[in-house]
Amino acid sequence: MKAVVVSPKYQIVIPKEVRESMGIVSGQRIQMLTYRNRIELIPIKPMKEMKGFLKDLDTEVKRDKDRI
Repeated sequence: MKAVVVSPKYQIVIPKEVRESMGIVSGQRIQMLTYRNRIELIPIKPMKEMKGFLKDLDTEVKRDKDRI
């Protein structure tokens, strides 16, 4: 786990190892969520990059025999 320092302007620097492992680049938008006593940063991916990421998802729904 990496520790960062909050600047006087309340800015932080994401460590290089974290940026590289998550594929974060300069100018990229990141969604920030708070949960209890935690902050989560989630990189926002462009829709074109998301195309086809669910292609291997099994969409078959098993139903009981008495259901349609």
